[in-house]
Amino acid sequence: MRSRSAKSSENLLEELQAALSHGTVARRVETLRRVTDLFIGNAIDYSDEHTGVFDDVFHCLVEQIETSARALLADRLAPIAAAPPKIIRTLALDEIIEVAGPVLSTSERLDEATLMEIARTRGQAHLKAISLRRVLSEALTDVLVTRGNEDVVQSTVSNPGAQLSEGSLTDLVTRAERDDDLATCIGLRPDLPRHHYLKLIAKASLSVRRKLEAAHPELADEVSSAVQQAAQRVRAAAMTRQTEMARALVKSLHEDGRLDELQVTTFAEQGKFDETNAGLAALAGVAVETAENMMIESRTEGVMILAKVAGMQWSSVRAIIAMREKLSGGSQTDMLTLRDTYEALRSSTAQQVLRFHRMQSTTSAA
Repeated sequence: MRSRSAKSSENLLEELQAALSHGTVARRVETLRRVTDLFIGNAIDYSDEHTGVFDDVFHCLVEQIETSARALLADRLAPIAAAPPKIIRTLALDEIIEVAGPVLSTSERLDEATLMEIARTRGQAHLKAISLRRVLSEALTDVLVTRGNEDVVQSTVSNPGAQLSEGSLTDLVTRAERDDDLATCIGLRPDLPRHHYLKLIAKASLSVRRKLEAAHPELADEVSSAVQQAAQRVRAAAMTRQTEMARALVKSLHEDGRLDELQVTTFAEQGKFDETNAGLAALAGVAVETAENMMIESRTEGVMILAKVAGMQWSSVRAIIAMREKLSGGSQTDMLTLRDTYEALRSSTAQQVLRFHRMQSTTSAA
């Protein structure tokens, strides 16, 4: 036997369907307004069963009203945390952005599966609305970054609630080499990992330098020097608490005589950039900043120079290069060729190159 609530729900639906089938557009809109007022006014007190009844009623009404009324319904229901889930999904799936937009950008009732479905199939306007949500999961952000146009991507990156995966960050930093606005959006994120930030700065500074030199060729030398100094200041300011702790740990290990090649290799295998960089610097006897500059270069020679000076075995160098490629998202290199190059590299040659890097660092600091 069906419950009294179920019967009441069925009777209400029948009455609404009978009234709407013979009513004017104005009558339908007015009916929707009254039902919406009733729900919003008492939403906090409704049980799941009561909410289900409203869900059925809203569906009955939505099938028979025009776009403007559906858009108004979406606008009113979107902020309600306990809104009927089925009508929220229906509104979100609407192809008209004026209807779907408020729900996509605001509704906490909308489930992740529906959001993923829409992100994968709808157009840029729907993606832009999703990018404005208070919280975006890594999976959802991945789709927005992959499918979104420039506006969607910048909106997503600018959203502090968007969780960016390692893959998305790698892709975005690469794109930012050709897009100064995107580079700015990425660089302003407080959660941007240091290795991505350093790569971003290294590439962006070159882009800025070229633009300024093209605009003022007579000031090329002054512009180049100013940009380089600015990049150094920004890089120093990018020092995070995590980086400071990593460097302090390595310094303590080194002073206690507990820092060796095996420990640095372990750091690399664990993907710990700051610890690996500081450890390699300590074993090679160079400043951490010098090692960092060499570590983020576009090629692998810097790593091999430091490792050769530190007297490391190839297995350790391979682990560091693999970590570097994984974090930077660069293409995989031919490890066999690199091994031959490393084994052929003389310690005296590595020392000479390292002295040159030190000289550059000293000149830049001056």
